[in-house]
Amino acid sequence: MNWFRKRRVTVALGGGSARGLANIGVLKILQQHKIPIDLVVGSSMGSLIGAAYSGNIPIEQMEKYAWEFKAQDITDITMPRFAIMKGKKLESKIKELTNNMKYEDCKIPLAITATDIKTGDEVIFTSGDLQKIIKASCSWPGFFPPVKIDGKLLSDGGLRHSVPVKWAKKLGATFTIAVKVGFAPQKIDENNVFQTLFQSFQIMGEELDKYQSLQANVVIEPNLDNVNQLDFDKAREIILIGEVACEREIKRIKSLLRV
Repeated sequence: MNWFRKRRVTVALGGGSARGLANIGVLKILQQHKIPIDLVVGSSMGSLIGAAYSGNIPIEQMEKYAWEFKAQDITDITMPRFAIMKGKKLESKIKELTNNMKYEDCKIPLAITATDIKTGDEVIFTSGDLQKIIKASCSWPGFFPPVKIDGKLLSDGGLRHSVPVKWAKKLGATFTIAVKVGFAPQKIDENNVFQTLFQSFQIMGEELDKYQSLQANVVIEPNLDNVNQLDFDKAREIILIGEVACEREIKRIKSLLRV
């Protein structure tokens, strides 16, 4: 794909489940200020939001989806084999949120990361079955079963790096804006398996993300200290926090890009 041979401004969108909704607020401000985006690289929740943005789904529509979303929308508990969820409702919700778009529908080049759970390697996609790829990137280990693509068993892209700055560079980005929704330890109910799994999952990639973020030209870090990974009911607040964080950096971004 010739897109990936050009020099470009890239946005690297991090994961973090509900915290990742802050990506919508960041994209909203970048769009309002007419910041040119030539490539989107997304991981986990960032892959879903990145795909919607790349497919030219209006920010207002993304906000509406986020406001209406409930964790129950992707909850289909099963007897554990690979995971505690079947993953069918997740698949259905991804199709709904992205208007069942295909890679060919992308108006902006899109790259998505996932993790090969057999080898531990990161895998990057720039083409293929988009719906399946997003599902793989969003499939938290233990929660959702891994997704088989090209003979690989793939899980959440955030397992290795929540913010895929490395791949932005490898795909030729000359200016990278990283959105780091980060991790803030939360008080958890030790008897709640969902909270325990989420907290453990976030801890794994935190140190790696600190190094990756240093490679970006600008890092946008929404202040999400009071938001945990399952706070989907705080969607309006989370998106606004993303807007505020981007507004703090927008003057510097425009200065560096000379726009």
